[in-house]
Amino acid sequence: MGSSNGRKSIFITGAASGMGRETARLFHGKGWFVGGYDQNLDGLKSLEAELGAENCIVRRLDVTDKRDFEKTVAEFGAATGGKMDILYNNAGIGAGGFFDEQPFEDVLKVVHVNFIGVLNGIHSAIGLLKATPNSLCFTTSSSSATYGMPGIAVYSATKHAVKGLTEALSIEFRRFGVRAADVLPGLIDTPILPPGAVENAPKEGMFRAIPPVEVAKAVWEAYGSDKLHWYVPPELAELDKAAGNMPEIVREQIATTGPIARMLQEAEAARKAE
Repeated sequence: MGSSNGRKSIFITGAASGMGRETARLFHGKGWFVGGYDQNLDGLKSLEAELGAENCIVRRLDVTDKRDFEKTVAEFGAATGGKMDILYNNAGIGAGGFFDEQPFEDVLKVVHVNFIGVLNGIHSAIGLLKATPNSLCFTTSSSSATYGMPGIAVYSATKHAVKGLTEALSIEFRRFGVRAADVLPGLIDTPILPPGAVENAPKEGMFRAIPPVEVAKAVWEAYGSDKLHWYVPPELAELDKAAGNMPEIVREQIATTGPIARMLQEAEAARKAE
């Protein structure tokens, strides 16, 4: 297990792959000490080998287990002198399909990982964040937090919850100088996507496929900023504005155009064919 030795430190969940791993790489390259946590132990071991054991601490973590989270944060604090410059709650899972057709156990699993896991992380780490000047509580939300997306309704709901929580905590945490912000990524080329999603994505526009390093760059920029919501790509901010100002128009656009419309049409055709 490494030690920060006075370096700034970042605690990353979902660090074994995708956005979390790219964030670990980027911050390591900037001279930071990295805490990488995930359920994927093989991915963590390869991350440790890549960064160097002296530059990081990795551990298997179940974000839905509050006691496990508290123990993990305590171990991180022991390696950093009781400091945490950034908490990056990034771990998340997705489950596609119509809500009424999903087993309720799958529904709850998404809620437990994507939202309860975030609550566990922030509540467990707030002591270290309070003890660190200019610290940042950062969380992965989603473009689906701009408007509730059919086909991933529960995932979308958890990301709306993350966005709202971040907004509230960005005010509450001013009491002790801790900032809070989130990132709302669009279509990011990570393992969470279903097969064919990247290949079938538009080549331009706000829902083009984007490499996960772009999210890592947003985390880095957020540390030096007081900006609340980070959109990747930036054009997603316009969708957020439209959803707030004209929700009925956005609803009809989603329901009648693009892949969502095709999904609904195919489901209706299948129902009529039964």
